[in-house]
Amino acid sequence: MSLSNRVLVESIITNLEKVEQTFSIAESCTCGMLTSAFAYRSGVSKTFLGGVVSYANSVKQEVLGVSQTTLETRGAVSKETAMEMAKGAKQKLNSDWSVSVTGIAGPTGGSQEKPVGTVCFAVVGPNIEEVRRENFQGDRQAIQNITVDYALRFLLETTNKKFNH
Repeated sequence: MSLSNRVLVESIITNLEKVEQTFSIAESCTCGMLTSAFAYRSGVSKTFLGGVVSYANSVKQEVLGVSQTTLETRGAVSKETAMEMAKGAKQKLNSDWSVSVTGIAGPTGGSQEKPVGTVCFAVVGPNIEEVRRENFQGDRQAIQNITVDYALRFLLETTNKKFNH
């Protein structure tokens, strides 16, 4: 893990420890990489409850509660799916916060509407919901690494906004 990601992880954990709140993760295209970013940190269990790797749509539906209608009409890589994933993880794991990522890391799977590198993110917390769509460049590993970094920054930014830091 990069030094910058360690700093982000420490900042997220510190923010949530101060207010005794927890978080969870739902991820697809990063296949566990986002969750593992927190594994190095001893004591992370005070704030981190768990993560769901929902690579298959069936897991998105059955575990996280993403609606079939959303998957059929908006697709697995959409702001709507990202939001439902985050809400589902938050509810299933009973956390205060949740962050989700769903995207196309490549090298295949892209389309004109959603090219390789398209990633959607959501963060949900107490009285706050944020969602974003980004397009990243690079090979599969680069897109996954950029996605993890972006998700950490997005979660930190959103918790900072909520806690007025």
